[in-house]
Amino acid sequence: MSEQTSKPAPVKDPEKAALNKRLETAFWGLFLIMLGGQFLLKDINLPEGIWDVGIGLILLGLNAARYFNGLRMSGFTTFLGILALVGGLAQIIFKFDLGGTLLLIILGAYLILKPWFDKQGLFGKAEES
Repeated sequence: MSEQTSKPAPVKDPEKAALNKRLETAFWGLFLIMLGGQFLLKDINLPEGIWDVGIGLILLGLNAARYFNGLRMSGFTTFLGILALVGGLAQIIFKFDLGGTLLLIILGAYLILKPWFDKQGLFGKAEES
């Protein structure tokens, strides 16, 4: 008979859960301000992709704040942040939209690297760090 190895149930830390909630609230506020700014400044001629870069930096900033506070990062918001940042920079620098193409490339890379991410334990629920 083979023994089944099971992971112990993750323990939720109330302090980390509260910190994560504060970080998410702050970054949602930044996101909404950025979105409002986009609507407010829609008639101003800004470079294509500038809003995507801003959103990407906000999402990656959230995960950087989690990381430096000892919380696990969200794979989903990290993925979206990278996608928005690289796509926005491609629009600004190369003057073309990589949206769907970049999504497929990054998704493929994530699937290839997922075992490594799981081994490192970087992504998951922040309150279970």
